[in-house]
Amino acid sequence: MLNSTLSTVRPITIAVDAMGGDHGPSVVVPASLSALSREPSLQITLVGLADQIQPHLGNATARFGQRIVVREASQVVAMDEKPQDALRKKKDSSMRVAIDLVKSGEAHACVSAGNTGALMATARFVLKTIEGIDRPAIISRIRSRKGFTHMLDLGANSQCTAEHLFQFAVMGSVVAADMSGIDKPRIGILNIGEEETKGDSVVQEAAQLLSASKLNYIGFVEGGDIFTGDVDVVVTDGFTGNVALKSIEGVAKMLIAVVKDEYTRNPLRYVSAAISGLVSWPVVRFLRREFDPRTYNGASMVGLNGVVIKSHGSADALSFENAIHVAMIEAQKGVPMHIGNLLKEQIQPALVVSAER
Repeated sequence: MLNSTLSTVRPITIAVDAMGGDHGPSVVVPASLSALSREPSLQITLVGLADQIQPHLGNATARFGQRIVVREASQVVAMDEKPQDALRKKKDSSMRVAIDLVKSGEAHACVSAGNTGALMATARFVLKTIEGIDRPAIISRIRSRKGFTHMLDLGANSQCTAEHLFQFAVMGSVVAADMSGIDKPRIGILNIGEEETKGDSVVQEAAQLLSASKLNYIGFVEGGDIFTGDVDVVVTDGFTGNVALKSIEGVAKMLIAVVKDEYTRNPLRYVSAAISGLVSWPVVRFLRREFDPRTYNGASMVGLNGVVIKSHGSADALSFENAIHVAMIEAQKGVPMHIGNLLKEQIQPALVVSAER
């Protein structure tokens, strides 16, 4: 869970897509109630089919009053639905209504565990992009040796120009600064090597743009650098970023499975591990807490005129609650506004370099 607390700041209203994800209201509602208990400044609007939401609310109205309300939406976007169909045919979906609440100013942010493509398409259509941003991107935190590395794009844009990567760097710098309190985030471009001559024309041109900017650009980085803690923001195209993210998740699951298999294959090894585990339990507990992916769930769709957070579709209550917390911080910090301001500061050097190419 993010350490930041927003208990002493202005009230923040989050529009929550209660129908999204693999579990819908059975996970989203308990997560929302837990978030309300932790954050006195939080207000939540649950959007979806009221008859499916109400059974999970219990005595929430008595506990939280108007801090939690239900907004009826008559449609649900399926997890496998085509983005264009969701956009055209599901104008009263829980996802669309939640984003509309951000557009109207009734909510400061939207959180959904629903269809990623549909969420991005709908958010971009309704909220539009920040002036100077061509394409929104998906950014998330990845655990490293010294904290977290912020990486984007993680799947929204499979093909990018140098200008897109430059814009991603600006957005990533703002998110790293606002979410993790980093003064001058170190930015690297993901490449096949750290040497200046490596990479295709897109990353080479992006490097020129970033070198001419006032951002804290440190050069090309490789895949292994994501975990060292020596870079705060890693910039790449959505295809590469998504493959890297899924590979990271796959390796983590594989390691856990291998350890379990080894313990169960040899009973004596299991007994020995149990005995030694009593001694190392504090370390194990620390590792479980620090590397539990549920505690850093919540990917930001940056570049939009509003805060939209994508939760993992299979998220449990703890995981979804963290996504709500991410939305709170971004809304309170004013991430979209900061991106717009920083982009204006950095755009002139980039234009000069672009003109010289």
